[in-house]
Amino acid sequence: MMAFDYDLFVIGAGSGGVRASRVAAAHGARVAVAEEHKVGGTCVVRGCVPKKLLVYGAHFAEDLSDARNFGWDVPTCGFNWPRLQANVLAAVDRIIDSYTSTLEHHQVEIFRERATVSGPQEVTLASGRTVTAERILIATGARPHIPDFPGCEHGITSNDVFHLETLPKRVLIAGAGYIANEFAGIFNEFGAQVTLINRSDVILRGYDESIRDRLLQISMTKGIDFRFNTSFKSIEKRDDGTLRVDLDGSDAMEVDTVLFATGRVPNTRGLGLEAAGVELDKGAVKVDADNQSSCPSIYAVGDVTNRVQLTPVAIREGQAFADTIYGNKPTRVDYSCIPSAVFSHPPMAGVGMTEGEARNRLGSIKVYQSDFRPMKNVLADRNERALYKMICESDTGRIVGLHMIGPDAPEILQVAAIAIKARLTKDAFDQTVALHPTMSEELVLMR
Repeated sequence: MMAFDYDLFVIGAGSGGVRASRVAAAHGARVAVAEEHKVGGTCVVRGCVPKKLLVYGAHFAEDLSDARNFGWDVPTCGFNWPRLQANVLAAVDRIIDSYTSTLEHHQVEIFRERATVSGPQEVTLASGRTVTAERILIATGARPHIPDFPGCEHGITSNDVFHLETLPKRVLIAGAGYIANEFAGIFNEFGAQVTLINRSDVILRGYDESIRDRLLQISMTKGIDFRFNTSFKSIEKRDDGTLRVDLDGSDAMEVDTVLFATGRVPNTRGLGLEAAGVELDKGAVKVDADNQSSCPSIYAVGDVTNRVQLTPVAIREGQAFADTIYGNKPTRVDYSCIPSAVFSHPPMAGVGMTEGEARNRLGSIKVYQSDFRPMKNVLADRNERALYKMICESDTGRIVGLHMIGPDAPEILQVAAIAIKARLTKDAFDQTVALHPTMSEELVLMR
C-alpha cells in the first residue's frame, strides 16, 4: 500500500503552482492541487494578464488621436467600458480553461476548495476531508495590502478594478509602485481625473532614477496629479456614492473611487504553517535555494515566499522545484539578472543594476544614454521623448544594467536582457549594425 495519498499536494493553482504540478506529474508523481478561487491565480485572473489588456485598450486613446496626423479622418470616438470589461473577462476565462485542461491532461487532481496545512505531511480541505502527501508545496501567492484607517473599507484594490460596473470620473490612487502607476495611466487614458498620493516623495523606488523621473514628467504633462508626502486620515462615503477623502499633507478631495496600490502581502494567514514548523518572515515563507522551508516536507514558490514577487520568477521556481525533486535534474533559479517592466504610459523596463546601485557596488562605471523623440511621436506632434540608458564597468566595458522608457520598451528590453545575462560588453553592441529606422537601434548607437 502507498504510504501517502499523494506524492505532492500543491496549495494554490497560480502560475508557480500550476507549473510545479504539471511538471511533477509529467515526471511521474501523483499530484493534487487545491485552489479556492480560480485556476490561474493572480496573474491570469486579476493581475498581469487582464491589466495588460486594459493597457492595450487605454492606449487606443492616444493612437486614435495620433492617427489624424497620419492622414486618417478619425471621428470623435466614445469609450465603452462595459464592452472592454466583458471582452477582457472572457479572455481571462479562456486562459483559465486552458490552465485547467493542462492540469487534467497531466492527471493532476484538482480540488476546488480551500486547503490548509494540518501537519508536516497532511492537508485539510474546506469540506473536512483530510489527505496526506509526502511533500506539500505552498503556492498561494499574495494579496493587495489595504491600509488601516477610518473608512478604508470604502476603497478598492487592483483585484476589484476589472469588475467595476461603471468607469469612475475621478480616481484617487494610493501608492507609487508599478501597480499605482500602471492604473494611473489606464484611468487617465480612459478620461478619468487621476490623482496619485504617496507617503514619500519618490515613485517606483528601486528603478533607475533617470527613467522614473522621466515617467513622472510625462505623466504630469498628461494631466495626472501627484501629491507627495501625503497619507490618509479618513474616507467618508456620501449618500450619492461619492467619497470625501481627508488627507494628511494635502487638501481634502472628493472622488468617485479610491484605489489602494500600497503593496502586496503573502497569503499565509490561516494556512496552519506555524503549527507545522514552517518559519515565516513578515508573513512570507522562508525558503532555501531549493525552495524548501524550515519543515523538510514543506516547500514554497512564488509570491508567498520572501523572494521576488514576479510571475515569471514563480514559474521558474515551480519548474526548478519539480525538476529537482521529481525529475532527477537539480535546478536552482538565478535571481541575478531579472528583467522587469512597468506598463505605464509610456512603458518603462529595466534589467541589472541601476546607475546608483552600480556606483555603490562597483565604484567606477561608465554611463551611456540616448535621449530621443521617437519618429512616430514627431509626426504625431506628441512631445514625448524616450530615454535609453546603459551602465557598464569602466575597466571591462561589461554591461551591468540597461534601463529604458518609451514606446514598446518592455518588448525591446527582453532581447537586451539576454545580452546582459550573457555578460556582453558595450563594444559588442557597438559592433552590431543598427536596424534602421527603429527605436531599438538606439541600443547600438549610445554614446
